[in-house]
Amino acid sequence: MKNETLFLYKIMPSPVGKLTLVARENALVAILWEKERPGRVRLGTLQEANDDPTLLEVERQLLEYFAGKRNTFDVQINFIGTEFQKKVWNALLSIPFGQTRTYAQIATQIGNPRAVRAVGAANGRNPVSIIAPCHRVIGSSGELTGFAGGLAAKERLLLIEEASWGAKPQKALF
Repeated sequence: MKNETLFLYKIMPSPVGKLTLVARENALVAILWEKERPGRVRLGTLQEANDDPTLLEVERQLLEYFAGKRNTFDVQINFIGTEFQKKVWNALLSIPFGQTRTYAQIATQIGNPRAVRAVGAANGRNPVSIIAPCHRVIGSSGELTGFAGGLAAKERLLLIEEASWGAKPQKALF
């Protein structure tokens, strides 16, 4: 019988609904939304672990973020996805707190300016929402577009960060 890697999880309340934090081997692998679309993030067997040090640290930092006391995260992340997805997700980590980028800007940043739709698809499968800030990616029109946690959650996260979008002037781009 094959020895499957176990994923540990902890559920935390937040201003954007219940979040399920998932870790494996002392690294965060997912933050799942309360109304998560089945199969959006592929994981193995989950085991509840409310006292896991990695999950407790992620929860502490998220609570500080929601309270307006943290604008960067310092947690080990293990992205599970394709090489292209990992490239997009790592690009998300470079978007500064309170700023936004478009899908086209992310595509250009990763060296593939024509891959706007593929960037959008990868963004939609980002397993570590909030910490890898896919909520900071907006449509080229400046409008809020798809988000795994829902557009209300995306707007709430941007408001926490006092970010500009839409007709509002953007902060420094690249």
